[in-house]
Amino acid sequence: MNISSAVAQRILALCRERGITPNKLSIISGITQSTINNIINTGSKNPTISTIKKICDGLEITLSEFFDDDVFNELEQEVK
Repeated sequence: MNISSAVAQRILALCRERGITPNKLSIISGITQSTINNIINTGSKNPTISTIKKICDGLEITLSEFFDDDVFNELEQEVK
């Protein structure tokens, strides 16, 4: 699994936990629906920390809480 897939999985899990849709997430985060969809559908290969921070702010969590999940601990190092 790569980091963009892990970010997408984490966002979807957080939406499920809170009972909100990706559309609702875009509203509360101030991010366009197309950006959220690109991240979730892994169209966005490298979502920026700034975008992830906006998502965290909308969900009222910290970046640490966002990344404190097994999905990130299981990532393999990406070699270019």
